[in-house]
Amino acid sequence: MKYLLIILCLNLSIVAVHGQQLSGLWKGSMYANGTNPSKGYPVYFEFDISKSGEITGKSRNEKYNTNDFAIKNLKGNNSSNSLTINETVVTKKSSNIKITWCRYQFQLTYNPETGYITGTYTSNDCKNQIGKLVLYREEGTFPAEQINPESHHWFDLLVKDLTKGLNAPEIRKKERENFVFQPIYFDYDKSEIKDEFHDFLNRMIKVLEGHSDLRVKVTGHTDSDGSDEYNIGLSKRRAQAIIDYFVGKGLSADRLEFDFKGERAPVDSNATSEGRQRNRRVDFEFI
Repeated sequence: MKYLLIILCLNLSIVAVHGQQLSGLWKGSMYANGTNPSKGYPVYFEFDISKSGEITGKSRNEKYNTNDFAIKNLKGNNSSNSLTINETVVTKKSSNIKITWCRYQFQLTYNPETGYITGTYTSNDCKNQIGKLVLYREEGTFPAEQINPESHHWFDLLVKDLTKGLNAPEIRKKERENFVFQPIYFDYDKSEIKDEFHDFLNRMIKVLEGHSDLRVKVTGHTDSDGSDEYNIGLSKRRAQAIIDYFVGKGLSADRLEFDFKGERAPVDSNATSEGRQRNRRVDFEFI
């Protein structure tokens, strides 16, 4: 019994820590069923989650590319990254009297793999108000009760990210930091990419798509068989094969740079078949 109580306390502690980690500012799209995030309202959520799972905070709904907004108080609870949240009071409205700002109830879940909070909403105030919500964590300050000084460019970027199936920015940052390069190896006198390397290349593409300021350098190599002139051409074809693969997957050519060194930069001895195989490669680096 003593050990069971210890395990239970540990589990409750882990849940509390995870819940508190969700505290802070989140931004996203709130969109009706049958539509998509591009048709939604830009929204801000700022909430604090206590160790017991109690949620307090505020939300802000905005009408896309206008100065119309409403701010509401939030109350709810969190259990194992499942959030039940109610908007309780509208504390500030825009001056546009034609817009009705409803109070909503949310059933949300945090996905640690994607970094998004997603879920559904309904309203007791307004009929037929049923839809979905997607949020990502953001650094910064809740815009409070003034006209928001920032544009909705962030909203457009979110829509593009979701369309591409990208993870939330905080997860993409970790993917970039933890990404480990590996060489792509080629058969003797060949420049065709083996199927076994497609998964690695696709993961690299996903990292590049998640960071608009990131580029990749692709460098082709060969073993020492053949003339220097021939190997320069072969290494160029190998690098070009990778570039063509990336472009074929939708990456812009201006995100890519390639180089080719023939047999001049071996990583192993050309005196053995194993060494020559390791030298028949393409290397990568982010720039």
